[in-house]
Amino acid sequence: MTVAVTNQKGGVGKSTTAINLAATLAFQGKRILVVDLDPQGNATSGLGVDKTGVAASIYEVLIRETPIEDTIEGTGVRDLFLVPATIDLAGAEIELVSLFSRETRLRRSLNGVREDFDFVFIDCPPSLGLLTVNALAAADEVLIPIQCEYYALEGLSQLMQNIELVSQNLNPNLTLGGVVLTMYDARTKLASDVVDQVRNHFGETAYRTVIPRSVRLSEAPSYGEPIEAFDPMSRGAIAYRQLGREFLERHQGGPR
Repeated sequence: MTVAVTNQKGGVGKSTTAINLAATLAFQGKRILVVDLDPQGNATSGLGVDKTGVAASIYEVLIRETPIEDTIEGTGVRDLFLVPATIDLAGAEIELVSLFSRETRLRRSLNGVREDFDFVFIDCPPSLGLLTVNALAAADEVLIPIQCEYYALEGLSQLMQNIELVSQNLNPNLTLGGVVLTMYDARTKLASDVVDQVRNHFGETAYRTVIPRSVRLSEAPSYGEPIEAFDPMSRGAIAYRQLGREFLERHQGGPR
């Protein structure tokens, strides 16, 4: 199964969720691939892969049609693998415009490796351009992180509209798999108001697990480790483990 982790707003915990949900599933024995589709490369550095040292990245896959299996890197976590992003990806949005089958290049490239993994997570850029369209065209479902802050739902209608457009025109199997509430601060009334607002809006689609705002979660990427490896007893690690269990409950019909 392929999951696009997306929200066109930046700073909502998108890469954090992609990295840490993927890692906690790998720790539970699942074979996981993370595709870093964000030019900022946060998932790449967050999993300890040196962007300057990779021979080929997702850019070469999309633009030069390099086989995706030639770009897969191991990480410090057993059973967790990465297709890295480099700064070259910043220009891919423009370069894709003139290319044949520009919206489905990622989907075609993933076809050869999907069977090798239980789950593939695509970390999308904070925009609704061609890179995100490629992710949505390749995915079975969408996972949307929403931060527990003011304006949390702003812009989501545009994202839902884009998901619907991709579903109608490029990927009829695409579904909204879930919404994850992130950066929750129990000390503020605003955070609990946002949780209520999101649950009222999305109902059962919203995960029960809420990810807390956490210093340790913020520190882990600078060490190139997911929180499960960096500090397994921290609140963030416990929350992502819980999210992983809930994720598997939803997908226990056989992930492949």
